[in-house]
Amino acid sequence: MRIATVAARAGMTLAFGMAAALPASAQSNPATPYERSIAAGYKALTLCGAMFNGGRTQGQAEALELTGIYADYQPLMPMLSASISRFMTKPKDGSAPQLWGASVSVRFDQMLPPRRADWRQDRGCTILPPGSTAPSPAASLPAARFTPFAGSMDAQPWPMGQAGLTVKVDPRLERAFARALSGGYSGRTTSVLVVKDGQIVGERYAAGFGPNSTQRTWSVAKSIAGTMIGIGQRDGFVRVGQRAGLWRGDTRASITLDNLIRMASGLHTAYAGNRTDALYFGGTTVDEEVGYWPIEAAPGSRFRYANVDIVAAIRVLRAGMKNDVRYAAYPRTELFAKLGMTRTVAELDAGGNLVLSSQVWSNARDFARLGMFWLNDGVWQGKRILPVGWMKAMTTPSGPQPATGAGYGATLWLFGPAQGLPAGTFAAQGNRGQVIFVVPSRKLVVVRRGEDGTGTAFDANKFVADVIAALE
Repeated sequence: MRIATVAARAGMTLAFGMAAALPASAQSNPATPYERSIAAGYKALTLCGAMFNGGRTQGQAEALELTGIYADYQPLMPMLSASISRFMTKPKDGSAPQLWGASVSVRFDQMLPPRRADWRQDRGCTILPPGSTAPSPAASLPAARFTPFAGSMDAQPWPMGQAGLTVKVDPRLERAFARALSGGYSGRTTSVLVVKDGQIVGERYAAGFGPNSTQRTWSVAKSIAGTMIGIGQRDGFVRVGQRAGLWRGDTRASITLDNLIRMASGLHTAYAGNRTDALYFGGTTVDEEVGYWPIEAAPGSRFRYANVDIVAAIRVLRAGMKNDVRYAAYPRTELFAKLGMTRTVAELDAGGNLVLSSQVWSNARDFARLGMFWLNDGVWQGKRILPVGWMKAMTTPSGPQPATGAGYGATLWLFGPAQGLPAGTFAAQGNRGQVIFVVPSRKLVVVRRGEDGTGTAFDANKFVADVIAALE
């Protein structure tokens, strides 16, 4: 796979006739069919999520979502055109037609079918395998029970809803907020939100974004996965110390669920562990991706940040549940609905697996709710949702650790004085600057959403430190 070379091929000629003026050296080394296919899948899924989960126009989505991460595909984007299909239903009461599904298709080769991502309101977007013949999202997307949120949760008071919620930014936060939104901490900030003692004390959005704007969580989803494993243990579907059971007859059979959620499986993964292009954009399923990688270190002996470890952990949960429909809806019914996270959706692959290493869409207020839930030891509105001790497990280092920087628990990053933050601070972090920082000693939750470009990573540690200093 020669993905790293794609960035040098700006303006390349595609197989179906799109061309631009190029040096002869670039034209003699065009992108491979695989690279074009992944790039087309990237565009299809990203546009699908941004438009139909996030509510952006196609132009807004291409300006924000298709820039930044995975810059090796950027030269291909202008030459890959997308077609959008919307599926409407006519209500029996004669009211206006309503959107129930959508498809985004991106052609990349004259001889091959386009890459396609399908959307349903109850389950978000799924990237389909090349050549899928399903006629509509109703036929293509995996089954998932759609459980409407009880009434209109927005009509409830914070934190379950947002009735009458008018946020006045604490004047002490103005400087840090202004700096974040102007790029002073680097990156392109779309929202910042701070919760102190359970109340929002500051919230601000970039132009074009607001309280209901959703974005892809990227790797913040991994911490949602860790939370769901805890709920699965509560319900008796999994035990954290059990063997994963996804491999037979070799050393991989000894990998435990705990190894997986602590990034210590020992499996080989490409790109230092944090890229799974075939899964995210190629239409490969979790089952295919997990089964592919050989082992290269003894389980529990090495920390290697890896998407594969997390999707494998959630596959263990699916196997333990033995009920695919309940499994697909599990994050919604057992976490999102109970916390009032009404604008959060967890997406599936074409095989019905939750892609909880990255593929969740959510907004800043739902991030804040999740942080508050973690801060309160997995108890919400007086009801325990996570088993006793699970948050301690998620925030306690065990086994191998990253060589530098923050520590790692079980799907949460661990911070302290070495990073300029109070002892016991922990965080969920995702690409393009998605963060939820929890500072237990200050009863503080700090959220930042962003669309950071390549080489412009947001300085979250400094931002959180400035927020803490301002409030003291």
